[in-house]
Amino acid sequence: MTRVAYFRVSTKDQSIEAQRVALGGTFDREFQDDGVSGATPAALRPGFSELLNFVSEGNTVLVSHVDRLGRDAIDVQTTVRKLLDKGVNVDIKGLPIIGRGFGAGDLVIAVLSQVAQMERDRILERCESGRAAARACLEATGKTHRGKASLGRPFKANAAAVLAWKSEHTASFAKTSEHFGLSIATVKRYASASKPT
Repeated sequence: MTRVAYFRVSTKDQSIEAQRVALGGTFDREFQDDGVSGATPAALRPGFSELLNFVSEGNTVLVSHVDRLGRDAIDVQTTVRKLLDKGVNVDIKGLPIIGRGFGAGDLVIAVLSQVAQMERDRILERCESGRAAARACLEATGKTHRGKASLGRPFKANAAAVLAWKSEHTASFAKTSEHFGLSIATVKRYASASKPT
């Protein structure tokens, strides 16, 4: 069985030694990410991405804490699922081994799934609550609770004037954006917003 250790520190001046000591023993391979935030999805971190390409069925990935995999339950669950799909066991210090052949590991995955769903629901609730507060404040004061004049992205120029110029000159999005000093994406957004729904 190949034992693969993964270490992550958020800043370059931190050391992975504490994590190595916490895991104890020796490892067949080690992968690490130095100066990479836990908010960065695991698959986008260079060290972890390399680990994903290296591991294969029967390997065990060891980490000292679940937050080394990610700070967000959704990302942690996705990462663990990727490893399990490759036939890799995950050994997080202090938790039962997570793997297809470990009953308790399956339970941990089920709990991670529930936590991930609760987190998704909470995010949606917070977003809707923020939109409701913004709408109410906009109606009452003409500005949102964050002091903005509208709920959407603010227009950088008069959209109608930009589109009229584009049409009059049969100009491309690129030419129009250059003429008004806007990004191409902004001109496309103006055009999209003007189309009848």
